[in-house]
Amino acid sequence: MTDASVSVEIRDHIALIKLDDGRANALGIATLEALEAALDRAEREARTVVLTGRPGRFCAGFDLNVMMSGPENARALVMRGADTFLRLYAHPQPLVIACSGHAVAGGALVVLTGDLRIGASGAFKIGLNELAIGMPLPILAHELAHDRLSRRYFTEATLGAGQFTPERAVEAGYLDRLVEPERLLDTALAEAQRLTALSGKMYAISKRSIRRRTIQYIKDTLAQNMEEFSVG
Repeated sequence: MTDASVSVEIRDHIALIKLDDGRANALGIATLEALEAALDRAEREARTVVLTGRPGRFCAGFDLNVMMSGPENARALVMRGADTFLRLYAHPQPLVIACSGHAVAGGALVVLTGDLRIGASGAFKIGLNELAIGMPLPILAHELAHDRLSRRYFTEATLGAGQFTPERAVEAGYLDRLVEPERLLDTALAEAQRLTALSGKMYAISKRSIRRRTIQYIKDTLAQNMEEFSVG
């Protein structure tokens, strides 16, 4: 499925994937499917991936219009989104996240899937805000957070619904480093080019091995977890 909010461009063995719906980059079914199609193209035509958003807005997470339209619609979107997030997390090529601005809820999870996560400095918020807006935090979210975030910040980031500035996001483990917004894309592309030397079968095998337990646990428990939320 095509979706104008997702574009992909191949540059010197790098697949540059951009999210830009002209607003907050919310994730609906069509956008998720377009993102996976972009990953398919990356596997065919590139060696590394850079995923970024529009200036000031990386990703707002799942489309709240869908999430608030009823438990069945919300469950279906989260289950479909989990497939895409795990696809990003397990992507066999190096994945560089260029976090261009606000990344909340599912947007923060997209950040956590990256192998190298570079953020733009500025007055942005990054974090899992589900509990703060009256929504549960699914296993998908807290297990990715458990794997990637500093233990010191884990409870604040999950049960505390913490929203982190870019500087604190580096401390917490959402991001690896910060650069000025005007340098974000060039820096991400340069790092992706460096990582092409590692890309290949051995990288894919190692990444799959490192992340296998987290991926399998999420797959094994997500459906039951979502059922628990729907009756809770």
